[in-house]
Amino acid sequence: MPEPARPVEAREETERPQDAVVTYERRGRVALVALNRPEYRNAQNSVMTYALDSAFERAVEDPDVGVIVLAGNGKHFSAGHDIGTPGRDHHVRYPNKAALWWDHVDRVGGDQRFARELEVYLGMCRRWREIPKPTIAMVHGACIAGGLMLAWVCDLIVASDDAFFSDPVVRMGIPGVEYFAHPWVMGPRAAKEFLFTGDRFSAAQAKEWGMVNRVVPRADLESETLALAEKIAAMPQFGLALTKKAVNQAEDLMGMRSGMDSVFGLHHFAHAHNAEVGADSLGGMNASSMKASASGAGQNGTT
Repeated sequence: MPEPARPVEAREETERPQDAVVTYERRGRVALVALNRPEYRNAQNSVMTYALDSAFERAVEDPDVGVIVLAGNGKHFSAGHDIGTPGRDHHVRYPNKAALWWDHVDRVGGDQRFARELEVYLGMCRRWREIPKPTIAMVHGACIAGGLMLAWVCDLIVASDDAFFSDPVVRMGIPGVEYFAHPWVMGPRAAKEFLFTGDRFSAAQAKEWGMVNRVVPRADLESETLALAEKIAAMPQFGLALTKKAVNQAEDLMGMRSGMDSVFGLHHFAHAHNAEVGADSLGGMNASSMKASASGAGQNGTT
């Protein structure tokens, strides 16, 4: 998104190299972390995942950061996991940080897929959900499949009026993305419609379901989100951390964590079924076919 003019003193701790897959910028008490693969609609490869983790760590360790805002550079927030760009790096070894499990690179079949997705998808999202500082997803354009996971781990979601949301992976025969938060973030009946149809839903519809906190004009998205972030950052930091932990614990007592564990097993059973009947764990839904399901978002990936 275009960056408006600001006083020099507000540009502290800015890192926006063009080749970085994640950019980091301090705006007063707010850390703005942005996905930066706009040419691929911010499809998430592994290097982006670990760059995000490093940016979040940096923000957590900085005592002057009160709130973290997660955004996407370019026309879209994120069109999902990378399953088809030249930068897809599912075969590359990265040090595990979220799951105490063996590395996936030297494994095969379900062993390989389970190890990677436990770390890079489910594990990382759970790690980020536990960030002790409030997080706000600033969503515009497409927020699809793996993009939903990034938004859902944030405490609040502010969406532009042109944002749209979709989890089309049931077309692969798979019951939703790995971080299966659907029934908790929008309610069971809305979750079923969302998944059964695979349709795009507007920001207004997402707000009606309770998945989004605020919907604002696209031109005001950044200013509205940063104003909210600054307001929250003025609250006592430890009080915010304990409040966040309290709500997360209550959500887990409602079954969110154990529910995700059970659905993660179904997710991998679906991958195994697809591979057994068709030698394709994604059920024929590759990057090209997913572009059509994104209806103009230009998606390069999903689960």
